[in-house]
Amino acid sequence: MNQSIPSLPTIRQAALRIAPLIHRTPVLTSQSINRMAGADIFFKCENFQKAGAFKMRGAANAVLSLPEAARAKGVATHSSGNHGQALAKAAQSVGIPAYIVMPETAPAVKQKAVAEYGAEIIFCKPTLEARETTLEAVVARTGATFVHPYNNYEVIAGQGTAVVELLEEVEELDAIIAPVGGGGLLSGTAIAAKEMRPAIQIFAGEPEGADDAFRSLAAGAIIPSSAPRTIADGLLTSLGDKTFPLIRQHVTAILTVSDQEIVYAMRLIWERMKIIIEPSCAVPLAAVLKHKGLFDQKKVGIILSGGNVDLEKLPF
Repeated sequence: MNQSIPSLPTIRQAALRIAPLIHRTPVLTSQSINRMAGADIFFKCENFQKAGAFKMRGAANAVLSLPEAARAKGVATHSSGNHGQALAKAAQSVGIPAYIVMPETAPAVKQKAVAEYGAEIIFCKPTLEARETTLEAVVARTGATFVHPYNNYEVIAGQGTAVVELLEEVEELDAIIAPVGGGGLLSGTAIAAKEMRPAIQIFAGEPEGADDAFRSLAAGAIIPSSAPRTIADGLLTSLGDKTFPLIRQHVTAILTVSDQEIVYAMRLIWERMKIIIEPSCAVPLAAVLKHKGLFDQKKVGIILSGGNVDLEKLPF
């Protein structure tokens, strides 16, 4: 596996590598949301990506970057949802096994999708320790390669391909904002965007109830998340030792929002844009609406990270 920090050329190579396995997603706008935000917002719709989220990009790049011998033994990870789905689908598309360790509490809709993509699901208790020990046992049993959901340079490079597409389509962006959980999407976005447009500002949106990235950036060291509580279930993870330095280097600010603000932004996108997004995906728009002064009259790119929402448990 690649141990060097991705650059724009690496990310462009990843884009060519994964092209057969992913969608080039559309960029949408909404005049009514622009009026409310006081900015021109360009939404990169990764909710339309295969497996329903941007995670397909990183998973596909990690799978396709494996040497043949390792690839044959398959891939493994722990994931409560989107990364597990994406890795299962990427593995299925090249005909190799996938082993996904999922907490028993993972949304049923995400469990079902992982199973439909042909992966073997191994359930564990909903703690990081249980996820990691269960995964170790799976890797020992199968010889599969562990593909970390975000703290992996191939994954980071794959996630960065979304912003390359966005900046090829909308050239004059002043700022880009992505959600932050473990920081894979944010890291890849920041590397690619800064190399393509050095003057661009990079922001992240984060739930107040899981604000470890905000606190880590302020402290200058990783402060792991402890007992995070937020409706944005895709953003519960803490930064990794690969993502944190990249975020420190490139990100202007991390903006936190309440669950109430997240639900409002999510509903706004459903109502005004007629598209389905999950709560984690609404966090960047919530941050733009809350911090209008930062984005006033600017051209802003938002990565809509995914649309894997449990329709039985809508928050509105």
